[in-house]
Amino acid sequence: MTSLHSPPQRRRRRGAFAFAAALLAAACLAGPAAAAPDPGDGAPGTGDVAESERAETLAAIESGAIPGVDETAHSDNVTPLANVPHSAALAGLNTDLAFQGDYAFAGNYDGFVVYDISRPAAPEIVTQVLCPGGQGDVTVNGDLLIMSVDSSRSDDSCRSTSRPASEKDAWEGIRVFDISDVRNPEYVAAVETSCGSHTHTVVPERRTLWVYVSSYGPASDFPDCRPPHDGISVVEVPVAAPERAELSSFDVVFPDGGFGGDADSSATTGCHDITAYPALDLAAGACLGDGVLFDISDPARPAVIDVVRDTDNFAFWHSATFSQDGDKIVFTDELGGGVAATCDEETGDEFGANGIYHVTGRGDDRQLTFQSYFKIPRHQADTENCVAHNGSLIPAAGRDIMVQAWYQGGVSIWDFTDSDNPREIGYFERGPVSADTLTFGGSWSAYYYNGHIYSSDQAGLDVLRIDDPRTNSARSVRLDELNVQTQPVYR
Repeated sequence: MTSLHSPPQRRRRRGAFAFAAALLAAACLAGPAAAAPDPGDGAPGTGDVAESERAETLAAIESGAIPGVDETAHSDNVTPLANVPHSAALAGLNTDLAFQGDYAFAGNYDGFVVYDISRPAAPEIVTQVLCPGGQGDVTVNGDLLIMSVDSSRSDDSCRSTSRPASEKDAWEGIRVFDISDVRNPEYVAAVETSCGSHTHTVVPERRTLWVYVSSYGPASDFPDCRPPHDGISVVEVPVAAPERAELSSFDVVFPDGGFGGDADSSATTGCHDITAYPALDLAAGACLGDGVLFDISDPARPAVIDVVRDTDNFAFWHSATFSQDGDKIVFTDELGGGVAATCDEETGDEFGANGIYHVTGRGDDRQLTFQSYFKIPRHQADTENCVAHNGSLIPAAGRDIMVQAWYQGGVSIWDFTDSDNPREIGYFERGPVSADTLTFGGSWSAYYYNGHIYSSDQAGLDVLRIDDPRTNSARSVRLDELNVQTQPVYR
């Protein structure tokens, strides 16, 4: 199945995309930027921009079109409540977020951080765990925290060091921690998985926590990632005995090897991210070159229902979000790998955007049907990496509203109730990290949890409040726990 949309001809910014692809490959293979202390952990870096682009950035700041360095801007309906600066104790970048009770858990290239958010306007760091392993995405379930390791390590311990992926004894996969005492997490298990774990998704049952491990490899130096690495590692974690966690299966979901694409598209050699909706027995996979709808009625064996491809406008299928009724899925396109400046007039409003799809039909005959694209309407500077990234629903009654991170494009709140006419209804953003060079930064994940928006920004943890008649009904929705990639039924 292909996209139903036929775009007009446009001039593509191939220079910027080529730079971004080269930078991303270098990060994956050679090591991190200075912000991450352990070589090989894969943190994004920086790059020079043309003198004309530098001049345009400065002109945009002077005119007020974008905030200046160290400045912020926001819509009238969004109020910034707090910022907890990035801690020097973990020098790596903060990444994805999970929530439980009065705590927010932030992954980090060096481990993870636990914040007390019982007072959203005054959050505090309560725990920092040093355990390097790539971007370190985390999820929580009961007394357990799962952490992704997508950096080749000398062993599975928190004292491990980087190891070339080509070495046979290099280790990567998932780590399991006991967080019954959040101030003193205990490392209880590790499971090695093919090609490591870039991200993961938990699907809980009463006695078992199923973990879908998404991983992929862009280079032949990664022996476990070489094509046909076209599947999902499924890890079984016994809730009562997490130390017995083990690999259950490696399910091939793209037996045809996926699709090759062109210079601006990624071949499908695994999935980047999967969002499960257990109440509907469905999951949506963003799998590099494909958007995938899964049947997870047997959580140990996810089965493909439909696959959609957009060879016109999507370069890198990154993540997915269901509407509350499950009849829509928003897929994101991380054009340029997240390190390029793609939120500008020249790139246009369809590259590096979200794609809205309807789920039509029944049972195994369900299909994904394209409706429209959404991209933030606020153009960013040529020194700002900006593209669609991680977000969640705001559970407003009778509406489909999402809050979403756009790296240096900031935090966007947008309404897709009318799938053909999505629009932004609120935002918060910072000015460029640098007015001189293309520097990685901005909001990695922006999620709504129990009345507030939490943004995992490279400047620290931001807490925002939205006051808007379209979203105010969401304040009555309270959750005990939230892993955005395990979508709850909001009541």
